[in-house]
Amino acid sequence: MVGYDPKADDRDISNVEVAVAGSVSGLVTRVLISPLDVIKIRFQLQIERLSRSDPNAKYHGILQAGRQILQEEGPTAFWKGHIPAQLLSIGYGAVQFLSFEVLTELVHRASVRDARDFSVHFLCGGLSACVATLAVHPVDVLRTRFAAQGEPRVYKTLRDAVVTMYRTEGPLVFYKGLNPTLIAIFPYAGFQFSIYSSLKRAYEWALPAEGKKNGNFKNLLCGSGAGVISKTLTYPLDLFKKRLQVGGFEQARASFGQVRSYKGLLDCAGQVLREEGAQGCFKGLSPSLLKAALSTGLVFF
Repeated sequence: MVGYDPKADDRDISNVEVAVAGSVSGLVTRVLISPLDVIKIRFQLQIERLSRSDPNAKYHGILQAGRQILQEEGPTAFWKGHIPAQLLSIGYGAVQFLSFEVLTELVHRASVRDARDFSVHFLCGGLSACVATLAVHPVDVLRTRFAAQGEPRVYKTLRDAVVTMYRTEGPLVFYKGLNPTLIAIFPYAGFQFSIYSSLKRAYEWALPAEGKKNGNFKNLLCGSGAGVISKTLTYPLDLFKKRLQVGGFEQARASFGQVRSYKGLLDCAGQVLREEGAQGCFKGLSPSLLKAALSTGLVFF
């Protein structure tokens, strides 16, 4: 069970164990889904349509993008920014799951609501994700910059990226895209935890005999479903976040096609809708859903 469950009398798990479990699950998952994450970020940052009919489009499909990245940049390109990505996963997983555990337990001890309610999991899941985001957002910006750059690389190492970004863009560069991240992460994580809990109960209702066993398969299945649903509901804000995070990094994007500068979240959303249409807000959704299903399923597993 994820989160505090007053009825789980046989469970004896400390907060440290919860944090470690969150960290390890994030670490293992990140290794496996990194190639999809790189493709998703490339799709999100492409101004041109993701279509074969657009001659200026560098990428137009998951398999085509995978082949092209492999040919032009080699297999290691699928793990660009892997060190900051791992730091992000470990830190985010630890803070999020620990915060969620503490918050759901507080709700139970305050006797306000049942700690297993949909609304409690939504609220506690959203708050725990916001806390985790504030803690690790600078690493998320670094990961996006590494995944976005082509060859030759602008940043050679993690230290080089930190020093160069700080020197050329100032300390606030590490919090670029924070507004859409916080706006998106609260409902995303809230839906993730609450839908996961609801799907588990539905699974146990539909298959009562199976519900008491095959716990790992149930976690994988329900986690995947929760990841797909929550990602679809909040996806445009994730795209706006990525566009804002590479602001000031246009020189590294020139070889990929057109580049744009945005003044903020509203300006970014307006430009995307005006130039790329409503479908532009969902660029990279297909690899993102594959990633969400795998990552959320594996994390809960």
